[in-house]
Amino acid sequence: MSRDSRLERRGESWTLTLPCPVKASHLEGCTLERVMRKIVSEGGNIIMDRLSTNARFMVVSDLDHTMVDHHDHENLSLLRFNALWEDNYRHDSLLVFSTGRSPTLYKELRKEKPMLTPDITIMSVGTEITYGYSMVPDDGWVEVLNQKWDQNIVREEASKFSELKLQSETELRPHKVSFYVDKDKAQTVTKELSEILKQRGLDVKIIYSGGIDLDILPQGAGKGQALAYLLKKFKSEGKLPTNTLVCGDSGNDAELFSIPDVYGVMVSNAQEELLQWHAENAKDNPKIIHATERCAAGIIQAIGHFNLGPSTSPRDVTDFSDSELENVNPGHDVVKFYLFYERWRRAEVENCETYLASVKASYYPAGVYVHPSGVELSLNDGLNELRKSYGDKKGKQFRVWVDRVLATQIGADTWLVKFDKWESFGEEKQCSMCSVILSSKADGDSKGFTWMHMHHTWLEGFGAKDHSIWP
Repeated sequence: MSRDSRLERRGESWTLTLPCPVKASHLEGCTLERVMRKIVSEGGNIIMDRLSTNARFMVVSDLDHTMVDHHDHENLSLLRFNALWEDNYRHDSLLVFSTGRSPTLYKELRKEKPMLTPDITIMSVGTEITYGYSMVPDDGWVEVLNQKWDQNIVREEASKFSELKLQSETELRPHKVSFYVDKDKAQTVTKELSEILKQRGLDVKIIYSGGIDLDILPQGAGKGQALAYLLKKFKSEGKLPTNTLVCGDSGNDAELFSIPDVYGVMVSNAQEELLQWHAENAKDNPKIIHATERCAAGIIQAIGHFNLGPSTSPRDVTDFSDSELENVNPGHDVVKFYLFYERWRRAEVENCETYLASVKASYYPAGVYVHPSGVELSLNDGLNELRKSYGDKKGKQFRVWVDRVLATQIGADTWLVKFDKWESFGEEKQCSMCSVILSSKADGDSKGFTWMHMHHTWLEGFGAKDHSIWP
């Protein structure tokens, strides 16, 4: 939905104005819910330009043992960050994942963990930059890295070192060759191999991290250089983020903390190699802290420590009715509702009509809910279906989170909110792509929104087997 779309209410009637490519002739005679279907099916290539101005805030985070805690089997710290980001930051900020993983291993991690979709992905230790959900590559970065680089020569010379064990083919990328090496041999191998490659006319850097991984990259590559490239690009376009927070736990993250004017957090579980780098290079830098919390919880802690924005995750709020909001926004209503939905099915809230009455009060009386299966219900009938599911996931590994929550104002007091809603139950995951129309409450004393319409569609490959539950 573009910014030129408008949805206006006049009494009990609605007027919806849409830009191309949704043709008006295609919508003749359609009810509101069927119009929404057309928007989803024909307007999917209309993407709101989220970088029309500089980002309020940018988080650049490593993944393994930084954003993702592999010792947290409930993924609670990651889910806390997810809720905080979609509630307060997604609409005007940038999320960047900077990982040593190749695209193959990165996608595997996304299947395993409840991760958000980043705006930018830096992979393979800073040698690949992609944008958005479709992961469109940055060709300009490829040109930078081609300088004085030849992967064949790197592999030829490295093969002469018996201490080096080549990693799997998925980890061998156009501008990265990766090996395993014992910690006690890493320093010697690095020094000797660097000299040999220099003599062969290459300009490379060798990064050792995690106590075992040795990566050989072009000299211009690395997580820090990739970030510096992005910041320079943003600045040239007049879109430099107001504040940037870098987050890491290991040696290959050190370069991130070397970028001027960024804030930095080493999570509490940071490895010795990063802590040693900090002690030698940045111990007097007040913009870099060693968090007392692990992984994503440490990132949240740093946001609060540096006063970069709201740092209370909605998951830490037990009673939303008592919470004070700095800014009421459509994204907050979406995050709040699906947290309630999770807690309702886990029986973590009391089974009482008071809660359901509060939800019902936020519904437009004539509102329609379109189930992913195609079944259409009134919002109130959908609420009755929700009532039946109370506690059906009690004591079980059931979690709900929303991703890519983006709201577009389409009327004086009306928003179209699009997002992905995920549910996980043990090893099973399902996802529906959602479009919701929200309207500001008419009562000036009431904060929040009225839910006018909901339309869910299964994401291909993630549909539910049981269509009886109201998602």
